Amino acid sequence: MQAKRTPLYQVCLEQGCRMVEFAGWKMPIQFAGLIHEHSAVRNHSGIFDISHMGVVLIQGSNSKDGLQKLVPSDLYRIGPGEACYTVLLNEEAGIVDDVIIYDLGVNDDDKDRIMMIINAANTEEKIAWLEKNLINQNLQISDKKENNLLLAIQGPESKEQLIKVLGKSFVELPRFGHKELSFQFKGQEKSTPIFIARTGYTGENGYELLIEQNTGIQIWNLLIQNGVTPCGLGARDTLRLEAAMPLYGNELNLSTSPLEAGLGWLVHLEVPGNFIGKKTLAKQVKTGVTKKLVGLELEGKAIARSKYPITYQDKIVGQITSGSWSPTLNKGIAMAYLPIELTKLGTIVSVIIRDKIHKATVVKKPFYRRVS
Repeated sequence: MQAKRTPLYQVCLEQGCRMVEFAGWKMPIQFAGLIHEHSAVRNHSGIFDISHMGVVLIQGSNSKDGLQKLVPSDLYRIGPGEACYTVLLNEEAGIVDDVIIYDLGVNDDDKDRIMMIINAANTEEKIAWLEKNLINQNLQISDKKENNLLLAIQGPESKEQLIKVLGKSFVELPRFGHKELSFQFKGQEKSTPIFIARTGYTGENGYELLIEQNTGIQIWNLLIQNGVTPCGLGARDTLRLEAAMPLYGNELNLSTSPLEAGLGWLVHLEVPGNFIGKKTLAKQVKTGVTKKLVGLELEGKAIARSKYPITYQDKIVGQITSGSWSPTLNKGIAMAYLPIELTKLGTIVSVIIRDKIHKATVVKKPFYRRVS
């Protein structure tokens, strides 16, 4: 099957990006270079095409009630204009996907509207999973993205850069806040709706925009002309790793629970009624988990990659889920699941890299946190 292309595909090629196939899409892996792009986001601002992600709209009477049965987080902690990060689970509390849920409020037909960002891999299967599990809730599930662009502008200067382009229509948003704007370039016959949220996947302040493709391409080009650095998936991965943000398919999968993944803050067992995986999570809280996701700092210049084996006292005890050289910290960092008895900070394990043994120390996550 031929890989899909986002509306920015040709634009990115013309701007010198190198493309790779990712989750069934042709996506930019880098433009000027990973280190340059990573540094731009940490110190200034960078923009990413994330149009490969899925965007689902769920609407109907009491849509939040229906969705509450699928997630372990209390959705009534957020109201219109607010969002939360959470996970979809199976009955064994394995993670089907990690998602961001946005409360869009009530439309003119008195329908509650919930928007959900889902991961790019197997988007159609995940939508089918939602439809199957919401079939008795009388809710409408549709593709909110359609042919629109999904952009992420990240970094300490991202707010100022957006104000330059969006002008007075851009207003201050709290973290995980969102709103729908009406925006019109000079010379355009009509305005364009823009959904903007203060969310991201880099450990920096940032925003994500869902926008009609022609206007979105104009905004992409204007931001770059104003000095925002175009960035690819390579920098996105090193940025999220430094911030210890899990990646579905690496840290998160059907064999791991949110408690094992260090996402216990997403689990609200006090929520009235049942949700998928609740019994398993309650049991894990009572008896404890046998493994946990940890951060590892490697000795010297060693770089651990995904699936590299981890040993302790000459026995294999796990494998790297994500690993890279940290451009910000100038050291090798990684994440991995280890038996609970090896998760204490300061524990030293070994990582086998190209048949050589390298020491790694269990350290506190995240590896990087912005001070200001």
